[in-house]
Amino acid sequence: MKILLYKGFFRIVSKSGIGEAIRHQEKLFKLLNLTYTKKVNDSFDILQLNTVFPDSLIISRWSKWKKKKIIYYAHSTMEDFKNSFRGSNWLAPLFKKWIIHCYNSGDIIITPTDYSKKILKSYGLKKPVFSLSNGIDTDFFCPDIKMGQSFRIKYQIDPSQKVIISVGHYIERKGILDFITLAKRMPNYQFLWFGYTNLNIVPNNIKKSIQSASTNLRFPGYIDRDELKSAYSGADLFLFVTYEETEGIVLLEALSSKIPVLIRDISIYRNLLTEGRNVYKAQNLTEFKDKIEKILNNQLPNLTSAAHEIAAERDLNEVSKQLLNIYTSQFNNENMQETD
Repeated sequence: MKILLYKGFFRIVSKSGIGEAIRHQEKLFKLLNLTYTKKVNDSFDILQLNTVFPDSLIISRWSKWKKKKIIYYAHSTMEDFKNSFRGSNWLAPLFKKWIIHCYNSGDIIITPTDYSKKILKSYGLKKPVFSLSNGIDTDFFCPDIKMGQSFRIKYQIDPSQKVIISVGHYIERKGILDFITLAKRMPNYQFLWFGYTNLNIVPNNIKKSIQSASTNLRFPGYIDRDELKSAYSGADLFLFVTYEETEGIVLLEALSSKIPVLIRDISIYRNLLTEGRNVYKAQNLTEFKDKIEKILNNQLPNLTSAAHEIAAERDLNEVSKQLLNIYTSQFNNENMQETD
């Protein structure tokens, strides 16, 4: 069994969760000692796709004509496409039709969570849908005191200063407007938002809010995984104010890094994460502000050990075993049946 991990237009998604998911898939292949290629002109038995650009659909159709098996990773839904870029809400219904067309070109569909699986199944997809986490490298994303100190030195943050971080694109769905508002309401804390989106493609209200952000909020832009590990190790709170996700790899990174985590109370995390057990949750700005103050002033219990257990269950080693089960059960059986 040889797998073609198709990476067409990878540069477009390389700095996103999809890009990280693709990198994780390469690690899974290596953990499983599976033969794979990234070259389209190589021989292969299984095509693995991650994006919904037109080139992915083209190679999917071509591979089907060559009688190859196709795995389509479904990272996107109409729901998480909304409130992203200019015109995204207007385009959302068309986007939904397009991704259905793309995903149905595969033999099986893999999506990160039961939540996203439920959404996809509601679309009436014709192919089997499996939920499998994108995974997290828990050996890498772990607390590192020296890297944490380097983070504070780089950003000129006093050791006694409380720091709140988040990671994501500059899009409304990620909660960036709420993050900016919280920074203005809490001037005694330092806020950093890591990640980058060209301001020319975001709505004007996002652009103006970023440009008028308070002085205690910085936007360092995209940083590599080493710097991100430093940030998780040196900050005091990971604040995830997103409104919609299919999984949230950066959340898994934070859980694995044992940094206190405060998230928005949204459907995808209702069963996965429990308020007061492994994370703290809030629903509005007032609740976020209250929880932030209590967490940073040690008025709430530290939940990082329990949070790490959630990440450990999704370690790449564990995910690799589950992925192998999907491969062997589905591609050794021509009558592919969906699991529960």
